[in-house]
Amino acid sequence: MSIYDFTVRTITGEEQSLSAYKGKTVLIVNTASACGLTPHYKGLQHIYDAYKAEDVVVLGFPCNQFGLQEPGTNEEIASFCDLNYSVTFPMFAKIDVKGDDAHPLYKYLVEAVPAPYRTGDIEWNFVKFLVDANGEVVKQYSARTEPSAIESDIRSLIDNGSIGAAPNTVND
Repeated sequence: MSIYDFTVRTITGEEQSLSAYKGKTVLIVNTASACGLTPHYKGLQHIYDAYKAEDVVVLGFPCNQFGLQEPGTNEEIASFCDLNYSVTFPMFAKIDVKGDDAHPLYKYLVEAVPAPYRTGDIEWNFVKFLVDANGEVVKQYSARTEPSAIESDIRSLIDNGSIGAAPNTVND
């Protein structure tokens, strides 16, 4: 199983298979418009702009489960993201990311994170999941992790296909 096995609804209401992102490095984030971490949108947009030519995409999933900080409709969320952060990366319909009603994608993400990066939980808005070009979850980042702190892992995935790949060494 990989993220490619899931279908989600775009923020404008169309069904979309995540298989559309095959071969891309993907950063999946649960978002909110009225959170102290909402300025992360700026850093997420920077990542999208800086790396989209290298097949990196950011996917935003609004969620109202944490402090009711995403109360708007999908249309209001899309407008907020455009007007305040000029977001051009794909945004999806508001979902639950934890609990019994969590979207199946998020149930998968939480379980698929490898040790030692697995927390087993979504603690707040702006938790980030990095997915490699094969659709496999490689790392989870806390809500407070600034998007800029993820760039080195994105670069490693682009260049090496993995995070923390051991350098090539020759033993004498």
